[in-house]
Amino acid sequence: MAETETAPSKRQGRRLLILIAVGLVLLGAALFVRRYYLRFPLAGEGPAGPEVPRESFQKHWTTRKVLVLGLGDSITAGLGAPKDHAFFDRLVKNPEDEFPDMKGICLSAVFPNLEVENLSVSGTTSLQHMESQIPRIRQQPSDVLGVVILTTGGNDLIHPYGHGRPHEGAMYGATLEQARPWTQSFEKRLDEMISRIEACFPGGCHIFIGNIYDPTDGWGPAAVPTAPEWPDAIAILAAYNDTIARCAERHPTVHLVDIHTPFLGHGFRCDHFWYRHYDRKAPYFWYYLNVEDPNDRGHDAIRRLFLLSILKVLHTSAQ
Repeated sequence: MAETETAPSKRQGRRLLILIAVGLVLLGAALFVRRYYLRFPLAGEGPAGPEVPRESFQKHWTTRKVLVLGLGDSITAGLGAPKDHAFFDRLVKNPEDEFPDMKGICLSAVFPNLEVENLSVSGTTSLQHMESQIPRIRQQPSDVLGVVILTTGGNDLIHPYGHGRPHEGAMYGATLEQARPWTQSFEKRLDEMISRIEACFPGGCHIFIGNIYDPTDGWGPAAVPTAPEWPDAIAILAAYNDTIARCAERHPTVHLVDIHTPFLGHGFRCDHFWYRHYDRKAPYFWYYLNVEDPNDRGHDAIRRLFLLSILKVLHTSAQ
């Protein structure tokens, strides 16, 4: 009699253990989803990006007149950064609350006869840069050296976020085959932009062009988290970046600034430790709330990347 009474108790105990185990698995899954998919990634604090050698900024590089000219889209225009913290602004002059490691490290420290102009506009595409910004560049005297900062092409890819059919200048959702002629047009457009910029600087210029970063950290199906999936996003992004790199190779005045590689691991999957681009030392988000522009730390990183490129080109060659 006692054995038959304990059998149901054992079965009930096993069921209870199974229910507890299932509950713990579901709770763990819910906490995992909440932690890695339903929460905005942490941006972190303090400096971001590579170190810039201080000793290279202790003396003037040239006494020539220098025009630092900004062209392009919202990255150069400064969207996503607090006042005076946009990468273009910090490139030229340190803000009052500059990080200790970057105080005195800016272009105004090495170019005493410096003029600054920023023609970039948020939301613009490479077509608009050609049509609206290039014609606004003032013809410069022969004693002026041009240092041109350009970010272009990113909006060509992500507009109009899956709303409407893909077309040139608004390619979101396109197949690689669809995008091929538009990419070829982009290459021709870049070459013409470079030629027209050079013509405005008879005294010479150097054009520093950033390539296009990837907020998905190489994952790719949805280039913007709230937009429809886009299977060919990474391939088309790579084609655009290859185009920018070829442009830099063809033109001696053009210098590629690689933004894409340093930003991998800092997109909206930056805290996903199982992803191949996970940055264990700094798993932080370098993008603004719209996930297409840099945040404050992202602008700091881009400022440092451009400074290193400008340093490499102009530290000893500016005359």
